[in-house]
Amino acid sequence: MAPPKGKGKVVKKKKEISSRAQYTMRIVESATCSVCKTPCARGMRYLDMMSQPGAVGRGVPCILTRRKIN
Repeated sequence: MAPPKGKGKVVKKKKEISSRAQYTMRIVESATCSVCKTPCARGMRYLDMMSQPGAVGRGVPCILTRRKIN
């Protein structure tokens, strides 16, 4: 008789680490963009969009808060 399937030892494959660096940025709101010392195009566009009446926003990633992930 053959042994039941699925009872053997499971060998997990190692994940390959990418040579490409990954980064993360903080999400900032329009109030932060309005007082920023070094305004960027993305922040100013978001600030203009949020100045419209009835605008609802969730923030934009700020390039000045970019951090490298190991």
